[in-house]
Amino acid sequence: MERIETAETLIDQVYERVVEAIADGALPAGTRIRQGELAARLGVSRQPVSHALHLLHRQGLLRESGRKGFEIAPDDPARIAQIYDVRAALDGLAASRAAARRDEAALAELDAIIAATRNAQGIPALLRLDLAFHRALYRASGNPVFEAMTGPHFPALARAMAAVLEAEDYRARAAREHETILARVREGDAAGAEAAARDHARNAGEITARRLADRAQAG
Repeated sequence: MERIETAETLIDQVYERVVEAIADGALPAGTRIRQGELAARLGVSRQPVSHALHLLHRQGLLRESGRKGFEIAPDDPARIAQIYDVRAALDGLAASRAAARRDEAALAELDAIIAATRNAQGIPALLRLDLAFHRALYRASGNPVFEAMTGPHFPALARAMAAVLEAEDYRARAAREHETILARVREGDAAGAEAAARDHARNAGEITARRLADRAQAG
C-alpha cells in the first residue's frame, strides 16, 4: 500500500487503501490488522485508521479479533451471491434510465473508462476501472440513489471480483459486456440496455460463485 501524502479525506483514503489491499491479496483472510502499524505504514494518525476500520467491519470485510482488534474476514459466497442478485435488478434499471437520458457527458465518461480498460495492466487497475464503469452507469441514470444504494456493497465484492478478473477469458467477456451495455445506452434502447446490464450482473455473479467455490475446495 502507498503512503498517503495529503490530509484531505483521510478516512476515505485509508478505507480505499485497505479495500485495495484486501482485493489484490496483499491482506489475505485471517490477517490481523493493528491500527498503529497501519497508521505508520500509511503515514497518518490512528484516528482516521480507526474510523476506516470500523466502517470496514460494519461492511463485513473485517471481523473482530482479540481485544478491540480486527482481522480480514474470509469471503462469504452466499453474501456475494445475494449482492449480485440485487445488483442485477438495480444495474438493469440504471442502464434503462441512462438510455432514456442519453446524457453526452455521461456517455463520454463511460467511453473513457472503456478505453482505459483496453490498456489497463494488472488486476488492481482492472478492478478500479470495472467499479468505475458501474458507478458511471449509475450517474448516467440521473438518479443518485443507485450509487448510494450499491456503493456500500462494492467493497464486499472487490476481493471476489479480483479473483475472477485473474481469468483472461472472463476479463475479455466482461469488457465485451460493458461495451454492449454502453452501445444500448447510446442508442437509446432502454429495454436492450436493461437486459444487457442485468445479464452482465447475473453472469458475473454466477462466475464469481463458481470461482469462490473452486478456491474453497482447493484450499
